[in-house]
Amino acid sequence: MASAEANYSSAKLDFEANEELGKGGLVAALTVKQSKAKAEQLATLLEIEQDRLKMSVEAAQAQITEQDERIAQLDAQLDLKRRQIGALKVRAGMDGVLQRLGDATSSLQIGQQLSAGALVARVANPAKLKATIKISETQARDIQLDQSAEIDTRNGVIPGHVIRIDPAVENGTVTVDVALDGPLPRGARPDLSVDGTVQLERLADVIYVGRPVQGQPDSTVGLFKVVDSGKGAVRVSVKLGRCSVSTVEIVEGLQVGEQVVLSDMSQWDAQERLRLQ
Repeated sequence: MASAEANYSSAKLDFEANEELGKGGLVAALTVKQSKAKAEQLATLLEIEQDRLKMSVEAAQAQITEQDERIAQLDAQLDLKRRQIGALKVRAGMDGVLQRLGDATSSLQIGQQLSAGALVARVANPAKLKATIKISETQARDIQLDQSAEIDTRNGVIPGHVIRIDPAVENGTVTVDVALDGPLPRGARPDLSVDGTVQLERLADVIYVGRPVQGQPDSTVGLFKVVDSGKGAVRVSVKLGRCSVSTVEIVEGLQVGEQVVLSDMSQWDAQERLRLQ
């Protein structure tokens, strides 16, 4: 590029000098034309070199861009490998006590390879527990979030409230998670068998009895009421109200203090009066 510019500048000066001399008749007209043609030729060559330089710069910039992309790709691969190395150190997402390495069927061995997502260990925090209880699907329809509950650990009763209701039914039951609001009794630990009671509603000043075998909420059933000081029983029509697990509200048909037979009496459906022995 520098050589082309120097040659063009020299040829241009020669042409300008010959042109001035040609006006005074000191140089032949042919020489003036030759110097002009040479200057124009070198000007064309200069333009060609300028275009070549521009194309060279663009080509170099394209190569630099390609190499930058390659470097970015290699950096991403390096970061991935570093993350994979870091992922080999499996850390629990909480503080607690290590309960088990591996799954329930087999424990981990030194050098064993695992697939992504495999169970590595089980960690539990004894200070932060919840209760998981199973409730019959027919009774789970009334379960709501934040309802009061009691968890019996057989070493104390802990108050709590419902925090999750499983949308799926498994083996006729619905899984309900209960957060524990009170202090844990001694001996409380993960996987401890417990009994749970969820309070759906509290009724005050009602007549109730144990839930009959065939008793359903808001229905009318025939029950045998004990009479004659326990020597006999007569069938009475009883209207039931709301039910819990073990008791049912009496809307009509019985009075306080009366006794009824709660066991299955379907074999005597045709009888209105029975003698008890």
